[in-house]
Amino acid sequence: MKALVYTGPEAQSYRDVADPVPAQDEVLIRVAHTGICGSDMHAYLGHDERRPAPLILGHEVAGTVQTGPLSGRHVTVNPLVTCGTCEACRTGRDNLCAERQIISMPPREGGFADYLAMPERNLVTVPDHVSDAQAALAEPVACGWHAVRLARAALSCEPAEARSLVIGGGAIGLGAALSLRAQGMPDVRLVEPNASRGRFLAKTCGIEVLTPEEADTSGQYDLVIDGVGYAATRAAASAQVKPGGVIAHIGLGSADGGLDIRRVTLQEITFIGTYTYTAEDFRQTAKAMFEGRLGALNWVEIRPLSEGQAAFADLRAGNISVPKILLSPNT
Repeated sequence: MKALVYTGPEAQSYRDVADPVPAQDEVLIRVAHTGICGSDMHAYLGHDERRPAPLILGHEVAGTVQTGPLSGRHVTVNPLVTCGTCEACRTGRDNLCAERQIISMPPREGGFADYLAMPERNLVTVPDHVSDAQAALAEPVACGWHAVRLARAALSCEPAEARSLVIGGGAIGLGAALSLRAQGMPDVRLVEPNASRGRFLAKTCGIEVLTPEEADTSGQYDLVIDGVGYAATRAAASAQVKPGGVIAHIGLGSADGGLDIRRVTLQEITFIGTYTYTAEDFRQTAKAMFEGRLGALNWVEIRPLSEGQAAFADLRAGNISVPKILLSPNT
């Protein structure tokens, strides 16, 4: 098969690789679309030691099952493979499984390829009225869905009355903003420094978008979701959340600095680190998508997998207005 293989910092090669061989509990999936995630970009820049070259990146996948009982069905893929037997898995917090694996990280290759092998339990079938391109958004949106679920439980006010701010207009931040509304928290604003993307989000998704300069830093938000994860965004979240409020931190941009620990302590602010989603979160996200509760999901650009290196370079240069680029082997 053909695959886009990460070969070193800012370098990828579109080339022939061996077809995946499904294990006993796995099925073969013909990939329709795979989204470029911020973590893929992090690896592409050589900043993720968990993803050493050479490696096939990509974990936001939708496609068609080729083998087993689901053969011929369109599916969206939960890329987290967990043991199913540890305490975390048994108690519904399987995203914290000590044995968790994720495609695009050894020992599992990712979805920037013609085919992918996955356990059948990791698949959610997609109804006919949902396109493969829409289905490929389940993974990034599920990250926001999970963060909102955790944050709602920690709020000191009624969720419907909460003022929420999301930092970052990529797919993670947008998914969080859409999830807030879908989970009964309609008062949502989003901060995005890229003016072109901000205009796109406001027009396409009906989100109120602010520049970082316009965002209120006087501590007026019950909930702030950081979908970026750099020192500057953590500092902004620390300033923007009200006393007794909640910060939900999804972004993995950098591990260093920014959080105002003194204010967090003195103002009894709850800080929640939130990673991926549980299997149930993924299913609930897919259900909400299929029911139309997360909008039209029309905020993507589709490019050929063979041109993936150029897509990464455009993202790196900040030339992309849409929150998500999908790479397709069939385009």
